[in-house]
Amino acid sequence: MIDKTIAGPTVTEHELSEIKALIEKRSGILFDSSRERFFSLRVREHMGAKKVTHGTDLIRLMKNSNVEYDTLVERLLTQETSFFRYPSIYHALEKKVLPEMHMKKFWENPRTLRIWSAGCATGEEPYSIAMAICDSIEFAEAWNINIMATDISRKALAVAEAGLYPRREVEAIGLKAETHFTKSGDQFIVRPKIRSMVSFAQMNLAQSVYMGRFDIIFCMNVMIYFSEERRGALIQRFYEYLEPGGYLFVGHAESVAKLPVKFDATTHGDCILYQKPGVGLARKAAGD
Repeated sequence: MIDKTIAGPTVTEHELSEIKALIEKRSGILFDSSRERFFSLRVREHMGAKKVTHGTDLIRLMKNSNVEYDTLVERLLTQETSFFRYPSIYHALEKKVLPEMHMKKFWENPRTLRIWSAGCATGEEPYSIAMAICDSIEFAEAWNINIMATDISRKALAVAEAGLYPRREVEAIGLKAETHFTKSGDQFIVRPKIRSMVSFAQMNLAQSVYMGRFDIIFCMNVMIYFSEERRGALIQRFYEYLEPGGYLFVGHAESVAKLPVKFDATTHGDCILYQKPGVGLARKAAGD
């Protein structure tokens, strides 16, 4: 006689489709046909960890509990990141964008710089931005700098807020590690100067929440999870949130070229920069 209690969780294709639809409706995250196998495996892993036997039970839990819903979404999202993950982007930030911002704002009092890291995962991106600012703007401590870092994952944000990272990950960035981290046991912790520049908050990018204007927005490898319609809406929001002359950084596999918003695209090394037209350029565009 077979002991049926040892059988794994069962979830039908219809139930998987219902889970996908629920996630897309609430979070805007789309798991397309290219990720079907990944999606199915992760859902089954989650059901096994939660000791949920049937797909219908998982759907009921997701609908009745935000915590259960968030836990599954976190398992499905790959939080792959590292400090200065795309060197060409940070080179463009340090050598072109930040010097330009410095010139633009030199006579402002106070000098302010607002940056949004949208989809910050475990914090490496916003801390890399803060390090780049400290290394490229003279007397950065005299500026009012705020890097708003948001992510849908509470678990990832908890790691980011702690600012504590493995030795191997920190030592990979060389001299910047010595300047911007201190040793803490077998790990390294972000120095208070860098930590104070970054504020973290949970945010679902599928929901429109106005946070004021920004000089620079980073949204790296996040829009690949969204449908074309939602990507367009998000890019439109980024355009509206940027100050005239502000910059948008997106992942190498992402582009805003086919969308109706009128960013000026330029290259700096291997990096494509998307800039919102300044006042003069905006007037010219309006007259076209």
